[in-house]
Amino acid sequence: MSVLAPSFLFFVCQAGAETVLKAEMARLAPDHRFAFSRRGFLTFKRPPDQHADELPDLRPVFAHTWGLSLGRVAGDRAESLARQLWDLVGDRPVEHLHVWQRQAAAPVRPSATPAVGALADELAAVIASNRPAGLPILDVNQTALPGQRVLDCVLVEPNEWWIGWHRAEAGPLCWPGGVFPLALPDHAVSRAYLKMAEALAWSQLAIAAGQKLVEIGSSPGGACQALLDRGLYVTGIDPADMDPAVLQHPRFTHVKKRAADMKRREFRDFDWLAADANTPPLVTLHTVEDIVTHASVRVRGILLTLKLGDWTYASHVPQYLARIRSWGFERVEARHLSHGAREVCVAATREIRAPKRPTAKRRLRRPNRKPRRADSPSSPPTTYQSSAPTTNPTANPTINDAGTAIAKVNKT
Repeated sequence: MSVLAPSFLFFVCQAGAETVLKAEMARLAPDHRFAFSRRGFLTFKRPPDQHADELPDLRPVFAHTWGLSLGRVAGDRAESLARQLWDLVGDRPVEHLHVWQRQAAAPVRPSATPAVGALADELAAVIASNRPAGLPILDVNQTALPGQRVLDCVLVEPNEWWIGWHRAEAGPLCWPGGVFPLALPDHAVSRAYLKMAEALAWSQLAIAAGQKLVEIGSSPGGACQALLDRGLYVTGIDPADMDPAVLQHPRFTHVKKRAADMKRREFRDFDWLAADANTPPLVTLHTVEDIVTHASVRVRGILLTLKLGDWTYASHVPQYLARIRSWGFERVEARHLSHGAREVCVAATREIRAPKRPTAKRRLRRPNRKPRRADSPSSPPTTYQSSAPTTNPTANPTINDAGTAIAKVNKT
């Protein structure tokens, strides 16, 4: 059977960020009207001229995921709720089923966002087993591929489900609940590992093994480990100590000082720059701007964590992004990471152009130039073959062009 076009959008965010997301939607889509809110979950009414199954290209910073709302189901038995769900779906084709719980309370620590848990998996199995006859088996709570159609079931309460639908894109819209599906590895020294891993997956930066990256604010080293696991050469800049497990890595170098105390030319050999310093956003931006706008620094891109501290700073995010664009970065995007705290991650890239090679000036021959004497010391060779350049043994030695090297700190 056919269904009516959905007239609402749903959004999932970190508990406590609802007001920020509402303000962002008022700026991005003023024709959408706020409709419903619970901690970590909101809906907005769409204007009547919106295409039925088309998700608008809003890209809100503070939404973990979003989609087209098909409605709400409620009841005491999971089987009854599942049948109501499939009635709402109708003949809409779906390939994936994502079931997760909203975040009902603000996380005590960063990255505490268990979207898919035991309850979600249990109810997802009930939904899948009650699918209509003839419907193919769906992938349940798996990462979708870009372009695949995803059926969303948000467990606002165990007996109250909100049903949605969206077409997956790269990154967060492929993940159940918009949460990066990675558990903290046993070798990670801090939960910053998850935040950096999510930032790399979301941003899709062309960071490759063998490249060089410098991180400002690297202690104790969880983010550095995620980068090292990608095969990068990592330099961490932080006056605080690094974890011994990170210091022992052969591709890691620690500079135990503040970035502001370093000469800017010391950053010229790096391909990428990351910053996650515990400073206000304007301090972080000033430090990074002073580095990446220096004539000798040619980083391909940056990954910045801007600590908001207070949600009131969220309204300044558009100004922060505009400032980063003014540094010459063409692509600048921000996201409130699911594994982050009250902060935003900014990814920016720019096209690196090779420096222009100086062109030799051609000497014009004067028409009636008097020929030189054959015995003149400056006479050219008598043959037409070009002579090989000679070296001057008294000339100054060539200056090493590598600049000031960043030395590894000896293990203590």
